[in-house]
Amino acid sequence: MENKTLYTVTIFSENTVGLLGQVTSVFTRRFLNIETLSVSPSAIEGIHKFTITVWSDKETIEKVVKQIDKSVDVLKSYYNTDDELIHQEIALYKLSTPEFLKIGSVENLIRKHNAQILEINEICVVIQKTGHYADTQALFRELNETIQVLQFIRSGRIAVNTSKIERLSDMIAKLKEKESLIKINN
Repeated sequence: MENKTLYTVTIFSENTVGLLGQVTSVFTRRFLNIETLSVSPSAIEGIHKFTITVWSDKETIEKVVKQIDKSVDVLKSYYNTDDELIHQEIALYKLSTPEFLKIGSVENLIRKHNAQILEINEICVVIQKTGHYADTQALFRELNETIQVLQFIRSGRIAVNTSKIERLSDMIAKLKEKESLIKINN
């Protein structure tokens, strides 16, 4: 992926049916593959936040974000590089309990990767690990080298920017200020 950077695109919108399809089609038309996607309510009531990661060059990602902004249902979208964000993923690993217990240093493995056991029963053990992609992959590799991982799933990236407040808050404050000025002038 020469000259490509991993960008995190953040989109704020109301919770509208069909918006996800509209957003993903913008990436598809530009021949960009979405690496991860996560959608959840934001800190602002009634507003949802999409977090999408994609490998791209700067010119293309700027065009994508501008095009997404033109959607009626999108309030605002932004793009960031990793150094402008605090981000994490969560991964779950399902293992056979008898095989897991054969590992001599189970406690050391869990501590080494700062993971935790979510469930343990006679059939399976489920381990949870939060961190960056490389962190969750490292635990997967080590577990798979030692015993077979029965199931593995990783979430999409979740991220917050490093500024003091949510970037959409600035935009909403400016809109409210304009509305106040319009009311005063009328």
